[in-house]
Amino acid sequence: MLSCLSFLWHAPAMAAFPLLTPAAAAEPAAAPSALTPAALADLLDNPQARQALIDQLRAQAAGDKPAAAGAPPSKTTAAKPTPATPAEPTLQERMANGVQRFLTGVAADMGQGVDDMRALASGQNLRMDSGEARSALLPLALAAAATIIAFILLRMIAMRIYTRIDHWVAEHGCETGTAPVRDKPASMKVLTRRAGAIVGALAIDVAVVLLAAMAGGAAALWSTPGRGTLDGLASLFLQAFVAVEIVKVLIRTVFAVRHPHLRLLPMSDELAKYWNAWLVRIVAAAGYGTLVVGPVMAAALSPALGRLTTMLIMLAVYVYAVRVIWHNRQAVRERLDRRAAGAATFMGSRLRLLSRIWHVLGIVYFTILLVVSQVDPTDALPFMARATAQTLLVIGVGSLLILLLNAVLAKPIRLSDDLRRRLPLLEARVNAYVPAALKVVGWIIRIVIVLLILDAWRAFDLSRWLASDAGAAAIKVVLNIVIVLMIAMLAWTVIASIIEHRLSQSEERGMPSARERTLLALFRNAALIVIVTMTLMVLLSQIGIDVGPLIAGAGVVGLAIGFGAQKLVQDIITGVFIQLENGMNENDVVQVAGVFGTVEKMTIRSVGIRTLDGGYHLVPFSSVDVVANHMRDFSYHLGEYTIAHRESVDDAIEHLRAAFAELMTDSVLGPEILEDMTVAGVTAVNDKGVTIRILIKTTPGMQWAVQRGYNRLLKKHFDAAGIELPYPHTVVYFGQDKRGFAPPANVHVQAERVDEGDSARAAGHTRRRLKPEASNEDSAEVLGNELEARAEAEAEAEAGADAAAEANPARTEPRRT
Repeated sequence: MLSCLSFLWHAPAMAAFPLLTPAAAAEPAAAPSALTPAALADLLDNPQARQALIDQLRAQAAGDKPAAAGAPPSKTTAAKPTPATPAEPTLQERMANGVQRFLTGVAADMGQGVDDMRALASGQNLRMDSGEARSALLPLALAAAATIIAFILLRMIAMRIYTRIDHWVAEHGCETGTAPVRDKPASMKVLTRRAGAIVGALAIDVAVVLLAAMAGGAAALWSTPGRGTLDGLASLFLQAFVAVEIVKVLIRTVFAVRHPHLRLLPMSDELAKYWNAWLVRIVAAAGYGTLVVGPVMAAALSPALGRLTTMLIMLAVYVYAVRVIWHNRQAVRERLDRRAAGAATFMGSRLRLLSRIWHVLGIVYFTILLVVSQVDPTDALPFMARATAQTLLVIGVGSLLILLLNAVLAKPIRLSDDLRRRLPLLEARVNAYVPAALKVVGWIIRIVIVLLILDAWRAFDLSRWLASDAGAAAIKVVLNIVIVLMIAMLAWTVIASIIEHRLSQSEERGMPSARERTLLALFRNAALIVIVTMTLMVLLSQIGIDVGPLIAGAGVVGLAIGFGAQKLVQDIITGVFIQLENGMNENDVVQVAGVFGTVEKMTIRSVGIRTLDGGYHLVPFSSVDVVANHMRDFSYHLGEYTIAHRESVDDAIEHLRAAFAELMTDSVLGPEILEDMTVAGVTAVNDKGVTIRILIKTTPGMQWAVQRGYNRLLKKHFDAAGIELPYPHTVVYFGQDKRGFAPPANVHVQAERVDEGDSARAAGHTRRRLKPEASNEDSAEVLGNELEARAEAEAEAEAGADAAAEANPARTEPRRT
């Protein structure tokens, strides 16, 4: 019976050897090695051995049939290629096969379990009688008793050591020696001392577990004298003890119920006791139930009852774990949120995310544990331990890398002084790429973390994928894409930095010209389009897309657009030549296509002009026939001023020059005048008056300001000199009757008070322009009388005006009607 148990223990290793071929089985020498029915039944009872046997039979069925004995090998058979290795089953196929095997096994075990229970109820022995059971279970009992006793004694000694270590940390980790280290900000020395104490306590706890297992192994060997080998069930218990207790050691390290200064995570004592007890119960029930109770029942009673017992234990553990997680979901979330509020940004965001999904992760974890324990009971807990450790390690290392990357790249990049002097904007542009680089590298690290986690849980075989052609090709594509993006980024950074350096004002060069700014801006846009287009083409070719048809299609589309969009082509060509010939630049005042205003923006296709009323006009270059630029080299104020016929032209010119002389003294407008004023002379003599033209040469764009300032001063000088500007004249015709006589003109002259400030009219001058027409003596006499009366009235008015002027109260002036 012990040999049968040993066979069951090593069945997976035996199943790894190839089965005998039919030809070999036919040989007489192979007959002694044939499996007995009992051994074959035990072999088929093991899931791993059964699956290995099925795989080997399928592989042999897919291969070539052996040639008949004595028949010469044919050329066709010799030349037949070796069949290809079957493809690795996908994750979906493996899951489907596992579920199918699990359901089939459960159904078979339930049926066999019912039969076994009936046999036990009837008093039958299934696999061992009472004597065999005592002899088989004695080493197991001795090993368990010795291990537990040794573990209790060693733990009592270790607890004293833990207490001393805890007191030492409390004394050297805090100033007062009473408060925990976590209650105050700790220095690096304190943190290092505390980390060393935690590691030391962990090592002692692991040593206690190993020494207790060694004591149990010695007791098991003593109970089987003469064999020199460890009993199978005792070895099974010791393996389970080491695995379960090591997990419990890690749990005690995290929570440290009795020694708060050795606690890995900061929390209250009550909370640490609650979660420590819950996790210890879960680990003990799942570990010992699947690794000890189930196999012992399988060996003593029947494999079906052992597997059913394991399934019931794991179901109970799963229900208990899910119930506790769901009951504490809100309380844990609130604690994590409070912890995140006081943590740094990096840790705070992750704690807030964990607070919302921790219960989902816990339920998923125990669900996987339940499934794995039923699909592969022997390797379930070791697999969960390896997967959990790898997951935590990957998450910890990945988070640490992201944190270090943020800390390193958070500091601004400093270039050399010489490079900053030549390209002052390069440093700012390089630092502007840091946030994007952090995001890209962060996402790459997160993708690697996800792949490693999937590999830990066997959902994705990362090592096989990396060794395959697909993995090598994917890595090559990623590296090529990164290199192309870096080259494109470097090219754009250098070009943009040089252009922006040329566009910026410096002490050596001063402010760049408008033409230079426009051309450099156009070149920058063109360079950006070229770099983006070439980068996209190269990236598409790297990911396996043939860009040849795209380029050919783009050429055909470009040709079609060229025929259908001739206006667009004309816009571009005209705009290029206007820029090359320096026709206009930004901030120039131009008149283009009937639009007069300031150039605000120029592209390769159009020009944007802002008029005086604020309107923005977008004029395509194809509509530009003539460009009138008022901002090129210099400008002129062209002024034409009309005076009355009775005024002297020479006097007017003198006053024009006097106004210009006063304008030159202006602190703002004077420096903008380049030359002395040019008087072109009289340009027109018409019914309005005499027109005099002048020219004032100014800097570009200042002609309008000079015009406004000069007009103000000219009006001032003309008013002071009494030079009359012309006004509209009206000829009055009184008409004649049928006898040829004209009616007398009804003209009245009245005196009117005027302001004191009018010095030009203080003398009371009266201008009269009257041309009466008399057709007979009566009208002439009447007119003479009226003129005489008017003369007398004027004389009286002049006398009154002289008297008023002497008294200086007011001045009067006759008014014409």
